[in-house]
Amino acid sequence: MASPTRPDFKAQALRRRRRLATISTIISLGLVCFSFYFYQIFFTANIEVPDGDRAYVLIRRGDNWKAALDTIESTGNVVDKLSLRFVARLLNYDRPGAVKPGRYELKNGYTNRELVNVLKAGLQSPVRLTFANVRLRRELAAKLGRQIAARPGRLDSLLADPEYVRTLGFDTTSVIGMFIPNTYEMWWNTSAEKLLTKMKGEYEKFWTPARDAAREPLHLTRAQVSTLASIVEAEQQQHADERPRIAGVYLNRLRRGMKLQADPTVVYANRNFSIKRVLNVHLQKDSPYNTYKYAGLPPGPINLPSIASIDAVLHSESNNYLYFCAKEDFSGYHSFATNSTEHTLNARRYQAALTRNGIL
Repeated sequence: MASPTRPDFKAQALRRRRRLATISTIISLGLVCFSFYFYQIFFTANIEVPDGDRAYVLIRRGDNWKAALDTIESTGNVVDKLSLRFVARLLNYDRPGAVKPGRYELKNGYTNRELVNVLKAGLQSPVRLTFANVRLRRELAAKLGRQIAARPGRLDSLLADPEYVRTLGFDTTSVIGMFIPNTYEMWWNTSAEKLLTKMKGEYEKFWTPARDAAREPLHLTRAQVSTLASIVEAEQQQHADERPRIAGVYLNRLRRGMKLQADPTVVYANRNFSIKRVLNVHLQKDSPYNTYKYAGLPPGPINLPSIASIDAVLHSESNNYLYFCAKEDFSGYHSFATNSTEHTLNARRYQAALTRNGIL
């Protein structure tokens, strides 16, 4: 067999070099493409939130990484779902213990890497917890339970437990007064126990030395101030400027040993909050909250009084009034009287106005 000539060797070598160059080019292009894709999925924005909007997601206790990502993707703010899952696995979000329950903000412009690291670190966005317009313990528990993960049933059972609320410095009738209506920052996954401990701390902060100094001359405990404030608030929901005068009336009656005869307490005693006109049948309700039957303050608040109402009691108007009733012009203000004769005339005018307007 004839040996390859020198030109044949050169041709073969040239072909090999060309093949190697082609392979090298393909590999280089592949590396470039992979590097570009790697850069894209790790370092370019994958969360889009419309300008001016905020997007939040709740990762619940017991969720695995797939359930967590399902919840995030369901918001509609994820641009590329496949890349998010790919990065989540690369960053070990699928490992046991990596998923931390909580409320997280999906910020506009988040990359997959940023979002997964936030989730793994448990960097939650706090809830702005609010509560107001509450009368009953179970209503409070339900309102709180709609804003954080603490179960309403658990909250209600703790607030109804005499031994537990005693550790907070209350009894089961007065403990609702521990909740001062305001806005509080709280982690979404706060437990019922931690929430109540937090509220106890906020209550202590609220009762500053100045407020306690204003309370002492009234000869009322903090809980009693809250109870009286709840009555004042129920009597005057429209015009806060009149609350100090109403508080002064009730304090006058307490000092004289008179029954408060506060209609809102009768409504509360009957547990019928649709009552618009208190009638004799309602006054017959045998309840410690019925201040037409029993002298002194009821055992606890009939609502969550606002800070304005608590301060209205602490800085009540000094006056000689013992009676008041709503004005017949339905302005939301009241007519005040120092004696029963004058009060009877005021009350008749108001009752006549109710009848004219068909309010039964």
